[in-house]
Amino acid sequence: MRIFLLGFMGSGKSYWGKAIAKAHEMPFFDLDAQIEHDEGRSVAQIFMKGGEEMFRVCEAKCLRSLINKEENMILSTGGGTPCFYDNMSWMNAHGITIFLQAPPAYIVKNVSAEKAHRPLISNLTDNELLLFADKKMKERLPFYSQAHYTLNAKTANIQKFREVLGKNI
Repeated sequence: MRIFLLGFMGSGKSYWGKAIAKAHEMPFFDLDAQIEHDEGRSVAQIFMKGGEEMFRVCEAKCLRSLINKEENMILSTGGGTPCFYDNMSWMNAHGITIFLQAPPAYIVKNVSAEKAHRPLISNLTDNELLLFADKKMKERLPFYSQAHYTLNAKTANIQKFREVLGKNI
């Protein structure tokens, strides 16, 4: 079984992906890390060289290539992954999708210290980040809401994931 975790940056996708993978002895992949591995350069370098468009092309290619690597896996996607190249429909067709829903203030709290590593927000103040997160979440919600399941990121725990995944895991 393939489990795709999606949601805005800082919603806990990687954290919960690793926890679920460990608890169920499944391989865990972080899509951004996999892109960096496949491309031989950082996400920031991809953005600097070719902008967001180039990154989204690499992202879609990498997402689809992972299906050939593992039949069972947990994948933490990038925040924008579901919004481009029909990725949301593709993930829904090839596994279970779980949207970790988080309010903008929660996002700012989680990513404020690591902004330098996130190209879309690296030059934003915390107030600008709050506005950015609110705007982007509203734009992305139509994609996120197509997920099979939605969990509140602030109250998520292993038991809630088990309840959602049931006999699938």
